[in-house]
Amino acid sequence: MSSKYRDQPRRRVGVLVFDGVKMLDFAGPAEVFVEANQSLAGYEVVLVSADGKDAQTSIGARVAVSCAAVDAGRFDTVVIPGSELHPTKFVTPEVLAAARHLSCATRRLASICSGAFVLADLGLFDGRRATTHWKFATDLARRFPAIEVEPDAIFVRDGNLYSSAGVAAGVDLALALVEEDHGADIARRVAQSLVVYMQRAGGQSQFSASLRGPAPRSPLVRGVVDLICADPAFPHTVQTLATHARVSVRHLTRLFRAELERSPAEYVAFIRFGMARDMLHAGYGVTEAAMAAGYGSSEALRRAFVARLGISPRKYQQRFRSTGSAAAIDQAIERAVS
Repeated sequence: MSSKYRDQPRRRVGVLVFDGVKMLDFAGPAEVFVEANQSLAGYEVVLVSADGKDAQTSIGARVAVSCAAVDAGRFDTVVIPGSELHPTKFVTPEVLAAARHLSCATRRLASICSGAFVLADLGLFDGRRATTHWKFATDLARRFPAIEVEPDAIFVRDGNLYSSAGVAAGVDLALALVEEDHGADIARRVAQSLVVYMQRAGGQSQFSASLRGPAPRSPLVRGVVDLICADPAFPHTVQTLATHARVSVRHLTRLFRAELERSPAEYVAFIRFGMARDMLHAGYGVTEAAMAAGYGSSEALRRAFVARLGISPRKYQQRFRSTGSAAAIDQAIERAVS
């Protein structure tokens, strides 16, 4: 440890745990702070619970805590992790009371994954920007309309409030907090030691299962969908699709929005993007995937990837390329972020 940091005061980091807490939601960020102590005497991590009793984690293991939240004293940073349980199950009055006490005794407050619902229930995110795991984002926005939910963000800072997406995003947020406290060099050392990205490109969309979309319900829409999927590269238009279905453009558009939550033109773009993505998974080149999916050029595909996922198709392929099938890759990605 450098003498430069030896005499600096340690920042206390409080982590609220509870029955059903997702292990990686709190262990990942905690390890970042502890790893930073290899370079400086920077942090003291303290696990607390609502009643001072040990908590049972998502994997069944029990985790020991130091004390109850009300007895923990002041913190520099407080972290509220999430759970695989629905927020209505784990956001109990006891957890809310503990989080309320901790929020009044800290300089900055952070939620991981569905832990955002705890801070939302307390009204702390009202009028603020926040994020959560992509599979909870719609529910968070619906239940708490006063929050400006950013569903694609890896993490968000709004004043002294921080929020992150699920699991590994808690590591991203913790690294950002270390960088905020001690600079980029220390944060980079921690990232290198933990073998993680210092800062990931893109947002949550690149990890989510949102590219699947709902299935058509009516035979008419199913027939049009089958036509599109049979040849995504064909220059489909709303008019040609409506003619094929023997209905008006207006009627077809209404059915598509009702059943697939997008217009016919948006659905064609959706299928083309999925086809190009699957070809990249399978190892095809960017130009080859672009032409086969009907983009016309690799630049058009690049623009589509940047618009949807925030990264280029080449970077996406480098990150998720596998010898397995596209379906297996999708399942692996979904498991990794759930």
